[in-house]
Amino acid sequence: MGKTTNLTPRQIVERLDQYIVGQKDAKKAVAVALRNRYRRSLLSEQLREEIVPKNILMIGPTGVGKTEIARRMAKIVSAPFIKVEATKFTEVGYVGRDVESMVRDLVETSVRLVKEEKIISVKDRAEENANRRLVELLVPSTKKSSTYKNPLEMLFGGNTSQNDQNDNESAEESTNYEKRKIVQEKLALGTLEDEVVTVEVEEQQPSMFDMLQGSGMEQMGMNMQDALSNLMPKKRKKRKLTVREARKVLINEEAQKLIDMDEVTLDAVRRAEQTGIIFIDEIDKIASKNSGGSSADVSREGVQRDILPVVEGSTVVTKYGSVKTDYILFIAAGAFHTAKPSDLIPELQGRFPIRVELTKLTIDDFVKILIEPDNALIKQYQALLNTEGIQIEFSDDAIRKIAEVAFEVNQNTDNIGARRLHTILEKLLEDLSFEAPEITLETVKITPNYVEEKLGVIARDKDLSQFIL
Repeated sequence: MGKTTNLTPRQIVERLDQYIVGQKDAKKAVAVALRNRYRRSLLSEQLREEIVPKNILMIGPTGVGKTEIARRMAKIVSAPFIKVEATKFTEVGYVGRDVESMVRDLVETSVRLVKEEKIISVKDRAEENANRRLVELLVPSTKKSSTYKNPLEMLFGGNTSQNDQNDNESAEESTNYEKRKIVQEKLALGTLEDEVVTVEVEEQQPSMFDMLQGSGMEQMGMNMQDALSNLMPKKRKKRKLTVREARKVLINEEAQKLIDMDEVTLDAVRRAEQTGIIFIDEIDKIASKNSGGSSADVSREGVQRDILPVVEGSTVVTKYGSVKTDYILFIAAGAFHTAKPSDLIPELQGRFPIRVELTKLTIDDFVKILIEPDNALIKQYQALLNTEGIQIEFSDDAIRKIAEVAFEVNQNTDNIGARRLHTILEKLLEDLSFEAPEITLETVKITPNYVEEKLGVIARDKDLSQFIL
């Protein structure tokens, strides 16, 4: 059933800790959900069919890590994952995306994931075949002579010229064989990477069905496109590329030939059904406080009722075949500032039995976000400016000051959580990033005074903060 992890919940939380600060309850909930999938895979087939995933509802303001927890969790097990926004869907019968499109998108993601894995598994063979084709392009084979014989020569035995021609061809073939051996050795050593060759590649043409994107008719467009592509031959064109670029193109072509797409499709559909994760963001925006309200409230309730059968377990028709949604894990998330989880229709509430509240980020959390994760923001900026030969050093007090500014601006304006740090750091290092190529200093130290100088006035002025930070 795809690539199921046998990591313990504690190990999963430790993996998530490498990228996300805090939110222990949410991490525990997704870790248990993952472990339950592994436990389910060990059961008998009869019992396995009875156990469905316990969907999760995450409640918390923006920028606290809801999406990132789900995305990182999917990466841990190489599970197909998509994020959709509940507000993008419309009720059946209205123009817009229908809720079943989220399942079709999940299958597309699954196909892409499985295909990438298959390409990696055949990469060595594909590279071998591509190098063979490169040798052919660099040293073309001699064209075979015409087999036509003059009738007069056949009658009078005048075939001397033919024998001479055969001898010449043999000599050319022998010379070509030697040349190819030399070229093969040079390719292996990488000395021909900048040589130019002419490669015949498939012409990429824009689809006439792109206009259907977002209209709710994507599936119809895809099916028509597939049918037409099978009827019409694929156009090919010649391109001049360096050996380095040509190798990439040829490896891709050879890998596609080695992959069995029927096998990819079967595996992808199975993985989407058994290990797929759909993250439905902004679920609170389709919650209505009273069912007998305005037409907008009625429409929101209609979307909820359309989502319900997909979450409950139904069969969705995709271009890769029918997909059952019974064992897909759904994670819904929302800030729930104005609405409450109880404002969702009761049937949908019951389909999200696990509820996790994510906490607002504190100054200490901001400090940790800046320095602790493997992809910490400060590490990113240090790496970027290091390419210019500049090493940035942040003092502990300066990092604390940045965290305090971010927290203060979030308190005074809209609270956008950790996303505020991106804006703060960009503004803080704006001048340094601009002048970096001209700076002769090897090390630049960021101190609390530097932070105060660049951000102090803006952070304290509420009007300025709203527009700049």
